[in-house]
Amino acid sequence: MTGSRGRGIALAFATALISGVSVFVNSYGVRAVRDATVYTTAKNLVAAVVLVLLLVGTSTSRPVLRLPRRSWLGLLAIAVIGGSVPFVLFFSGLARESSVHAAFVQKTLVVWVAVLAVPLLGERPGVLHYAAIGLLLVGQAALGGGLSGFRFGGGEWMILAATLLWAVEVILVKRMVGGIPPDVLAVARMGLGVVLLVGWVSVSGHWAALTALTTEGWRWALLTGILLGGYVATWYRALALAPAVDVTAVLVVAAVVTATLDAVVNGTAVTPQTVLGITLLAAGAGLVMGARSRRTTALAR
Repeated sequence: MTGSRGRGIALAFATALISGVSVFVNSYGVRAVRDATVYTTAKNLVAAVVLVLLLVGTSTSRPVLRLPRRSWLGLLAIAVIGGSVPFVLFFSGLARESSVHAAFVQKTLVVWVAVLAVPLLGERPGVLHYAAIGLLLVGQAALGGGLSGFRFGGGEWMILAATLLWAVEVILVKRMVGGIPPDVLAVARMGLGVVLLVGWVSVSGHWAALTALTTEGWRWALLTGILLGGYVATWYRALALAPAVDVTAVLVVAAVVTATLDAVVNGTAVTPQTVLGITLLAAGAGLVMGARSRRTTALAR
């Protein structure tokens, strides 16, 4: 692996670890708060504060106000399709479904990113990439017990819609990250995104629930918000260093973390199928590390 790609893949593995923990913890948090919109807004507010503090602590905060109008429009788009609408969809769906099923639908992100990255980013995944994607998805399905009981109901459709929006976000971030530091993009995603969420809460009848959020609710929001801040920071930095398909493929490994937590905390049995799933995911991750994405077109910034 080249130096920058290697660092990007390493950051992607860190993102996968955070994601696996976050999906599991969020499945409890969203049920504790009950109102998915309020829960999402509270934890995203925490994440925005974390990312603002990170940005202020770096030199990348200085040129933000000098960005051209086109870049500001891009930041607003990231806030809409990455930091607000899909969160409401995802956590509304998560409140209805198991964390394992939610993890599977969300981790199909790599498929949609691969579909979009070829025409829009000029990335050319090789045979190893497609083999890796297949292994990762089959491995995750195995971890879900063969997705026993899985069906496309209202919750799954919400999570899929959120995943498709996040796939578009990955493409947009990848196009912008060459000209704007990833920490600035991360703050735009969560900072502007939470402003939109607060606006939605205020006009959709959830404001009273947000202001009356209990101490327990804020504890969940604090925990998951910190995880989300770490997720976005490492994710965007990984995208700045490595191809979008490579980084997104590694994220699927988060399913191992979620399944492991399910087994340890909930006593879910470790079956031969579970071992098979972990083995396939490890093989898929290994293929991603050894693969190469060719980039054949120059991107307009």
